[in-house]
Amino acid sequence: MTVKKNQTVNLAVTDVNNKGFGVARLDGDGRVVFVANAVTGEEISAKIIKVASDYLVARCEEVFTKSPYRTDPDCVAFPTCGGCVYRHISYEHELFLKTEYVRHAFRKVKLDLAVAPCEGGEVCGYRNKVECPLTSDYEVGFFSARSHKVVPATGCRLENPALTPILKTVTAWLKEHKVSLYDEESGKGILRHVYLRIGEVSGEVMVALVVNDDLPHAKDFADFIMKQHPNVVSVLLNHNREKTNVILGKDCTVLSGKDHIEDSLCGLKFRLAPLSFYQVNGKMAERLYKKALSLANLTKDDTLADLFCGVGTIGLFMAKEAGVKSLVGVEIIPEAIENAKVNAALNGIENATFICGDANSKELARADVIVVDPPRKGCGEELLKRIADISPKRLVYISCNPDTLARDCAILKPLGYETDIVYPFDLFPRTGHVESVVCLRKKA
Repeated sequence: MTVKKNQTVNLAVTDVNNKGFGVARLDGDGRVVFVANAVTGEEISAKIIKVASDYLVARCEEVFTKSPYRTDPDCVAFPTCGGCVYRHISYEHELFLKTEYVRHAFRKVKLDLAVAPCEGGEVCGYRNKVECPLTSDYEVGFFSARSHKVVPATGCRLENPALTPILKTVTAWLKEHKVSLYDEESGKGILRHVYLRIGEVSGEVMVALVVNDDLPHAKDFADFIMKQHPNVVSVLLNHNREKTNVILGKDCTVLSGKDHIEDSLCGLKFRLAPLSFYQVNGKMAERLYKKALSLANLTKDDTLADLFCGVGTIGLFMAKEAGVKSLVGVEIIPEAIENAKVNAALNGIENATFICGDANSKELARADVIVVDPPRKGCGEELLKRIADISPKRLVYISCNPDTLARDCAILKPLGYETDIVYPFDLFPRTGHVESVVCLRKKA
């Protein structure tokens, strides 16, 4: 079947992918068509907007048969904003789709593992951190999907509602003082992003402006924000002068208050610096970490290693709960390691060592159990071989990317590690992301 751009075709939608596109196939040649704003089970007409050799992209024009999973979006920025992809789909079906996404990732690498149903949580107000560019009118926004056009999104449905009035105060000050906005093409302008983080339990808030140059009246800005909002305990500048789409730079300057905020997770206290990794959904992170603890099956004679440890949340929680012999945490960000050391002291954990470095550290050689929580790119073959050389009894792998998790599990299988069940957790409701945890056991 020959199909051209702008042609309208009738389609039966059989699935929805992790980008929020309905999935259908062309009559005749069976090519896959990805359809924006289409839902599983719908009969539709769609306009072709892109033709590639092995797939097409289309836009839903008319729905002949409506899916039982379709819902009315509860956000005016959807679907233009690139944050949420499932606002037009029931949450129950979203959890099913995420379970299938994880299952499919493992099937692609020929690992037929059992996948538990994805555990869900609150769909609104769960994010304890926001990183926002601004529109030309100084309104908080987010980038549109597959572009850097800023879509206005004040009061995002995902962010902790306590952050909304602070964001409004910040943007009003920036507008009043005519702070220039960064232009990606020219590399000129001062303000790149507004970055806020809140302690979900403590209520403490950090406000940071990501800047390309010096901010005029910076101290006045800090004093004004802290006076207007007493729960703001830290105001900083984050310096990013690189021509990059990476949001945060490596250096921060404290304008007023502390260089950190504090929060509680899994009954422990944690100090959080601006560059330190911390799960954005605290309630679901607690459920995920408790599952990881049960999979680790730690004993009091075990040495636990926590790779990509950040501020120490996972390792310190496991060490405290299981009463392990010792804990070794490894992280490449110096600021996070300093936080982790303080966090161990805050929680009275004296048998923890934190190292700024990588998995080649000699302290890891005695690890009985290892837990990893890498970035989206996963661990990779070199690190996995290093872990296999250490030969822990169990490797508990937490991942925010099913595809790299499945790839790494496939790499570990011939290295002597196998698993049986994958447990997905929805730390990012309404978005296309899903967290998973799996325990890989050394074969006898």
